Amino acid sequence: MDKAPRRVFSAVFLACTAMLAFGMYLQHVVGLEPCPMCIVQRYALILVAICAALAAASGRKGLQVAGSVLLVVFAVAGAYVAARQSWLQWYPPEVVSCGRDLYGMIETFPLKRALPMIFRGGGDCSKIDWTFLGGTIANWSFICFSAFAVFGGLMTWRRLKAA
Repeated sequence: MDKAPRRVFSAVFLACTAMLAFGMYLQHVVGLEPCPMCIVQRYALILVAICAALAAASGRKGLQVAGSVLLVVFAVAGAYVAARQSWLQWYPPEVVSCGRDLYGMIETFPLKRALPMIFRGGGDCSKIDWTFLGGTIANWSFICFSAFAVFGGLMTWRRLKAA
Protein backbone atom coordinates (compact mmCIF):
# COMPACT_ATOMS: atom_id res chain seq x y z
CA MET A 1 0.00 0.00 0.00
CA ASP A 2 1.26 3.46 -0.97
CA LYS A 3 1.70 5.52 2.20
CA ALA A 4 2.81 8.74 0.48
CA PRO A 5 -0.74 10.16 0.04
CA ARG A 6 -1.54 9.49 3.68
CA ARG A 7 1.65 11.30 4.71
CA VAL A 8 0.82 14.30 2.52
CA PHE A 9 -2.71 14.49 3.93
CA SER A 10 -1.30 14.18 7.46
CA ALA A 11 1.15 17.01 6.76
CA VAL A 12 -1.69 19.22 5.47
CA PHE A 13 -3.73 18.41 8.58
CA LEU A 14 -0.80 19.28 10.87
CA ALA A 15 -0.12 22.52 8.98
CA CYS A 16 -3.77 23.56 9.31
CA THR A 17 -3.74 22.72 13.00
CA ALA A 18 -0.56 24.75 13.49
CA MET A 19 -2.05 27.71 11.62
CA LEU A 20 -5.21 27.58 13.72
CA ALA A 21 -3.15 27.36 16.92
CA PHE A 22 -1.07 30.35 15.82
CA GLY A 23 -4.26 32.31 15.10
CA MET A 24 -5.52 31.52 18.60
CA TYR A 25 -2.15 32.60 20.02
CA LEU A 26 -2.31 35.91 18.15
CA GLN A 27 -5.86 36.47 19.38
CA HIS A 28 -5.66 35.36 23.00
CA VAL A 29 -2.01 36.02 23.92
CA VAL A 30 -0.94 38.89 21.66
CA GLY A 31 -4.39 40.49 21.73
CA LEU A 32 -5.10 40.86 18.00
CA GLU A 33 -8.82 41.02 17.28
CA PRO A 34 -9.77 38.89 14.24
CA CYS A 35 -11.79 40.54 11.50
CA PRO A 36 -14.74 38.86 9.75
CA MET A 37 -12.51 37.70 6.89
CA CYS A 38 -10.06 36.19 9.38
CA ILE A 39 -12.91 34.23 10.92
CA VAL A 40 -13.99 32.94 7.49
CA GLN A 41 -10.41 31.85 6.83
CA ARG A 42 -10.36 29.99 10.14
CA TYR A 43 -13.45 28.05 9.16
CA ALA A 44 -11.91 27.26 5.77
CA LEU A 45 -8.81 25.99 7.59
CA ILE A 46 -10.98 23.79 9.81
CA LEU A 47 -12.73 22.33 6.77
CA VAL A 48 -9.41 21.71 4.96
CA ALA A 49 -8.05 20.05 8.11
CA ILE A 50 -11.10 17.79 8.42
CA CYS A 51 -10.85 16.72 4.77
CA ALA A 52 -7.12 16.07 5.11
CA ALA A 53 -7.59 14.10 8.34
CA LEU A 54 -10.31 11.91 6.84
CA ALA A 55 -8.24 11.27 3.72
CA ALA A 56 -5.16 10.48 5.84
CA ALA A 57 -7.10 8.11 8.07
CA SER A 58 -8.45 6.15 5.13
CA GLY A 59 -6.43 3.93 2.86
CA ARG A 60 -9.33 3.67 0.42
CA LYS A 61 -8.80 5.32 -2.93
CA GLY A 62 -12.37 6.61 -3.23
CA LEU A 63 -12.32 8.31 0.16
CA GLN A 64 -8.93 9.85 -0.54
CA VAL A 65 -10.10 11.21 -3.91
CA ALA A 66 -13.29 12.63 -2.37
CA GLY A 67 -11.33 14.12 0.52
CA SER A 68 -8.75 15.69 -1.75
CA VAL A 69 -11.41 17.17 -4.06
CA LEU A 70 -13.21 18.72 -1.09
CA LEU A 71 -9.87 19.87 0.29
CA VAL A 72 -9.21 21.71 -2.98
CA VAL A 73 -12.66 23.33 -2.92
CA PHE A 74 -12.25 24.60 0.65
CA ALA A 75 -8.63 25.66 0.08
CA VAL A 76 -9.61 27.67 -3.01
CA ALA A 77 -12.41 29.33 -1.01
CA GLY A 78 -9.96 30.20 1.77
CA ALA A 79 -7.44 31.51 -0.78
CA TYR A 80 -10.13 33.69 -2.33
CA VAL A 81 -11.02 35.28 1.03
CA ALA A 82 -7.32 35.75 1.88
CA ALA A 83 -6.69 37.34 -1.54
CA ARG A 84 -9.64 39.68 -1.04
CA GLN A 85 -8.35 40.66 2.38
CA SER A 86 -4.86 41.23 0.96
CA TRP A 87 -6.41 43.48 -1.68
CA LEU A 88 -8.21 45.47 1.04
CA GLN A 89 -4.93 45.82 2.92
CA TRP A 90 -3.06 47.05 -0.16
CA TYR A 91 -5.90 49.39 -1.23
CA PRO A 92 -7.83 50.25 1.94
CA PRO A 93 -11.32 51.66 1.33
CA GLU A 94 -12.23 55.10 2.62
CA VAL A 95 -15.06 53.57 4.64
CA VAL A 96 -14.34 50.34 6.52
CA SER A 97 -16.77 47.72 5.22
CA CYS A 98 -15.44 44.19 5.30
CA GLY A 99 -17.94 41.39 5.48
CA ARG A 100 -21.14 43.40 4.98
CA ASP A 101 -21.92 41.85 1.61
CA LEU A 102 -21.46 38.38 3.13
CA TYR A 103 -23.70 39.31 6.03
CA GLY A 104 -26.43 40.41 3.63
CA MET A 105 -26.30 37.07 1.82
CA ILE A 106 -26.48 35.15 5.08
CA GLU A 107 -29.61 37.06 6.11
CA THR A 108 -31.51 35.42 3.23
CA PHE A 109 -30.81 31.86 4.38
CA PRO A 110 -32.97 29.98 6.94
CA LEU A 111 -30.07 29.70 9.40
CA LYS A 112 -29.91 33.48 9.73
CA ARG A 113 -29.54 33.33 13.49
CA ALA A 114 -26.75 30.74 13.63
CA LEU A 115 -24.53 31.68 10.69
CA PRO A 116 -23.83 35.34 11.56
CA MET A 117 -21.91 34.12 14.59
CA ILE A 118 -19.34 32.69 12.16
CA PHE A 119 -18.65 36.15 10.83
CA ARG A 120 -18.35 37.99 14.12
CA GLY A 121 -15.11 39.76 14.63
CA GLY A 122 -14.25 43.20 15.79
CA GLY A 123 -11.22 43.93 13.70
CA ASP A 124 -10.89 45.97 10.53
CA CYS A 125 -10.15 43.72 7.53
CA SER A 126 -7.88 46.33 5.92
CA LYS A 127 -5.78 46.88 9.05
CA ILE A 128 -2.32 45.30 9.16
CA ASP A 129 -1.61 44.16 12.72
CA TRP A 130 1.20 41.65 12.14
CA THR A 131 3.81 40.93 9.47
CA PHE A 132 6.46 38.30 8.88
CA LEU A 133 9.08 38.68 6.15
CA GLY A 134 7.04 41.53 4.70
CA GLY A 135 3.82 39.51 4.43
CA THR A 136 0.64 40.06 6.41
CA ILE A 137 -1.46 37.31 7.95
CA ALA A 138 -3.74 37.45 4.91
CA ASN A 139 -0.76 37.17 2.52
CA TRP A 140 0.60 34.14 4.34
CA SER A 141 -2.86 32.58 4.50
CA PHE A 142 -3.20 32.98 0.74
CA ILE A 143 0.14 31.26 0.20
CA CYS A 144 -0.79 28.39 2.53
CA PHE A 145 -4.27 27.92 1.08
CA SER A 146 -2.80 27.93 -2.42
CA ALA A 147 -0.26 25.28 -1.39
CA PHE A 148 -3.04 23.16 0.13
CA ALA A 149 -5.04 23.44 -3.09
CA VAL A 150 -2.00 22.37 -5.15
CA PHE A 151 -1.31 19.42 -2.84
CA GLY A 152 -4.97 18.42 -2.95
CA GLY A 153 -5.00 18.65 -6.74
CA LEU A 154 -1.84 16.58 -7.00
CA MET A 155 -3.24 13.97 -4.64
CA THR A 156 -6.47 13.80 -6.65
CA TRP A 157 -4.54 13.36 -9.88
CA ARG A 158 -2.17 10.80 -8.33
CA ARG A 159 -4.94 8.71 -6.78
CA LEU A 160 -7.00 8.73 -9.99
CA LYS A 161 -3.97 7.60 -12.03
CA ALA A 162 -3.13 4.80 -9.59
CA ALA A 163 -4.37 1.44 -10.67
